[in-house]
Amino acid sequence: MKQFLKVLAAAAVIGIVMSCSTGYTASEGDILEKYLEPESLLVLTQNPDPAIWIIDVRPGGAYDNGHIPTAKSFPSGEIMDRLEELPQTQYLIFYCETGGRAQMVIDKLEPRGYTRMLNWGGYTRWPYDLVTGD
Repeated sequence: MKQFLKVLAAAAVIGIVMSCSTGYTASEGDILEKYLEPESLLVLTQNPDPAIWIIDVRPGGAYDNGHIPTAKSFPSGEIMDRLEELPQTQYLIFYCETGGRAQMVIDKLEPRGYTRMLNWGGYTRWPYDLVTGD
């Protein structure tokens, strides 16, 4: 029982740490905060703004199994090799499973001059239908 409680406590701490980055905005990302609530992001997916991209940083298979409508797939393990596809002038809303991986990507991009970013958190916050495939 004691070992189980240790594992449970560790899992809780990891969950808290991984999700606490939800809502983080880079220095010029404040304009994206209005999309933090799922209802607002839904409106953006229904009326896309070409200046704002929604980016799924989960592995490609997870993206194919279901992603937020209009999201582009940039798996975290590939994103640094695909920077030429990711303009610094673009506003970027990142999400993953819990928000932790999205924050790791943001932390890598900020030193490279990306300033227009929001960590939306985990796709499980999305209460609407997901899109499958490309």
